[in-house]
Amino acid sequence: MRSVTIKNFGTCIITLLLSLLPVVALAQTVNVLASPPPISQPLITEGALAIQLVTTLGVSSATDEITAESDLGDAGIAPRNGWIADYPVTPDIVAEVRQSVADAVDKGGLSLNRDEALKRYDSAVAGFDLTVRSYMGSEQASDSPETCENYPNPAIINNTYSNEGPPIVTYYCPPPDYYYQYDWVPYPFWWTDFWFPGFFILRDFDRHVFMHRHFMHFSNHFNDVRRHRMFRIDPVDRYHGKTYAGIGVKSTHNFISTGVPHSPQAIFNAPRGGVHDVGGAHSGIPSGGSASHGAGSRSGAPYGVTPGGGVVHGGGAGVVHGGGAGVVHGGGAGVVHGGGGGMHGGGGGMHGGGGGGGKR
Repeated sequence: MRSVTIKNFGTCIITLLLSLLPVVALAQTVNVLASPPPISQPLITEGALAIQLVTTLGVSSATDEITAESDLGDAGIAPRNGWIADYPVTPDIVAEVRQSVADAVDKGGLSLNRDEALKRYDSAVAGFDLTVRSYMGSEQASDSPETCENYPNPAIINNTYSNEGPPIVTYYCPPPDYYYQYDWVPYPFWWTDFWFPGFFILRDFDRHVFMHRHFMHFSNHFNDVRRHRMFRIDPVDRYHGKTYAGIGVKSTHNFISTGVPHSPQAIFNAPRGGVHDVGGAHSGIPSGGSASHGAGSRSGAPYGVTPGGGVVHGGGAGVVHGGGAGVVHGGGAGVVHGGGGGMHGGGGGMHGGGGGGGKR
């Protein structure tokens, strides 16, 4: 009788433990799924990604941005508009380069098989903390955000903007006072298990950010020093393929012409160094392009870098002075005093528009 009782008790214990296993597994799964992306997307430049990929995919042993971008371009691997070293890697660029890797395999540009090449690419991107993948569903992207639903507490978002300045790329609706500084790119994607209908990116940025143990320069402003012109990559036009061409584009006839020979190298991937005066009148702006003067030079304007994403004196529109939410004095869109589209005066900002919150 005693042995039977002990046996029954043991059976009950085992049954109870087995019944708890799904609960434990579910709890572990929930913990993984419950980590939405940070307010500021982890940043990496296209140039840094190119240096990583050229080795990871076995294309070459290049260690500088221009050579790496050129070698990848020769293999057929590049974003839709080509490589632009200082431009940030955004979700749509992650997908474009991934597709080009698959196409390069199919056309014989890589010695790897398709699965291995894509596996290596995904690993390289994940190494930069970008856990982004394409959305393959039927829901259509909208040219404007439909909701301002966000995962983080709005107070946390506001504090982030106030303490660290507006992020270059974010998946969450910016606070009303910052909304006008952003463009909405209607590219749907997944961040781990969170779906987003698009992302926000600053319309104008020229900033040094401390990432991956050193400062990286991020900009959508590029100077033609000899002709005293500045060309701007519009994030939305870039997504739609209506912008300037970078390194690796096989044919430039579908892109906006700068009128400058070899502009993918000479302007959009120009060597850094030297201080240039880029002021003065500009002329002959290409149709559909965006050129201006007085912005910080990619090729060596004197930057006053500060820790924590603080940016520079004297240039790039919409940049931060000393890491706060304020922006610099001087011309250009999105500055405090002066140029068009500033916080005080000129070009009214959009207050209280919609935003793109993710959903699971």
